[in-house]
Amino acid sequence: MTASSSQRIIADHPEEECAVFGIYDTAGDAARMTYFGLQALQHRGQESAGIAVDDGASIQVKKDLGLVTEVFSEQNLTRLEGVAAIGHCRYSTSGEVGSVQSAHPFVVQVGSTRVALAHNGTLTNPGELVDYLENAHVHEEIHTDSEAAAYIIAHETEKSGSVTAGIAAAMQIMRGAYAMVVIAQGALYAFRDPHGIRPLTAGKLPGGGWAVASETCGLDIVGADELRDVGPGEVIRLNKEGMTVTQGTAPAHRSTCIFEYVYFARPDSVIDGRTVYQSRVSMGRMLAHEAPAQADLVLGVPDSGVPGALGFSQVSGIPFADGIVKNRYTHRTFIEPTQALRRQGIRIKLNPLPSVIAGKRLVVVDDSIVRGNTAKELVQMLRDTGAAEVHLRIICPEVKWPCFYGIDTAARGQLLSANMDVEEARAWLGADSLAFLSEAGLIDAVRGYGPTVDATTDRCTHDGFCLACFNGEYPVR
Repeated sequence: MTASSSQRIIADHPEEECAVFGIYDTAGDAARMTYFGLQALQHRGQESAGIAVDDGASIQVKKDLGLVTEVFSEQNLTRLEGVAAIGHCRYSTSGEVGSVQSAHPFVVQVGSTRVALAHNGTLTNPGELVDYLENAHVHEEIHTDSEAAAYIIAHETEKSGSVTAGIAAAMQIMRGAYAMVVIAQGALYAFRDPHGIRPLTAGKLPGGGWAVASETCGLDIVGADELRDVGPGEVIRLNKEGMTVTQGTAPAHRSTCIFEYVYFARPDSVIDGRTVYQSRVSMGRMLAHEAPAQADLVLGVPDSGVPGALGFSQVSGIPFADGIVKNRYTHRTFIEPTQALRRQGIRIKLNPLPSVIAGKRLVVVDDSIVRGNTAKELVQMLRDTGAAEVHLRIICPEVKWPCFYGIDTAARGQLLSANMDVEEARAWLGADSLAFLSEAGLIDAVRGYGPTVDATTDRCTHDGFCLACFNGEYPVR
């Protein structure tokens, strides 16, 4: 299936990025452990899944379109033998939508050097990457920025004889956001861009061995104890000799994506020492201080709006109610709904409870508003179900700018808040009131739980976060 034959249903939230997982398992069951790690990270991408395994002599890969449980079976997992493995769940940000050619991991060979790579993020200088490969006489068909990165690492490794040196050399060329995992020469490598835009954390397996994942929930499922985050610009090598840490490129001003805390990450994850669930509760608490409302009930839009609604309820004293039911079995699909179902829109995923909300004044807390179509349908649906008033509260600032670092947002002309002020947006959405959390409130909410990475350097202009989708101040050109 290619992008021309079927297109993704356009969503009304910033779409998930991707997930990477890697393991060095001395028990030799790396593929199975990676399978479970990817299941825990499935929320970050449902378009394709893949696993590559290195047994020290060769690298095998299995990848295809679909969910982790659809791509892998007991039979094909058994055939993936080795001690080092990497895995990937993909939501496309470059390359063709719905193309298996763009699925990760990429396994490439330059000379005698063979590497497999999986990537979360987007490289912003593809032209320079292509120029590099042409000058290096690597004349392969390249489908994505991630595949280009794999070839550059393989070429530099072939030149130096060291995978770590090859990765470090590639980091001097790559620009943008990347959290990458690589297997080569029987070892696992993990590295992160110098701004630390995309998350990546490492853990230790109880029986010996190591794991790395985009989120700590990926470590939890395989029983790994969280050890440390991969620092900006760091390269970590994991093998039978243990963990080796190298500074592949100098760290730049930390710009971790704050939307991880707002929407992307699972609530049970911890990113750069900050707890996602408590951060979202704190966002709701801050929002109740900044934008109070007179109402009878506080509702959260499942799933990521619910912790914020609990926080809003705690501060405001307005009772929290579970008044919106989510269909847990919907996921990204290439199957287009009928025109009649398309008109139903949000009802595919969400349905209100009339017995809870009829006649009530509601504060409805959600994580974000992008195009606004879903919020508009939700407000109308709540009114149709009998809500007396609907007051929308959003636990992040207005999304006014697109992301170029691995998140699929709309073009600026399609972003509601880029084209309307708050009052105009409120009227278009049909809400009785509308308010967004301020940038300062969002930063304070996230910083309120867990230590900053470095108290002496992390308290910069944006306290170490990327807020480009709110203010247009991009950390990487």
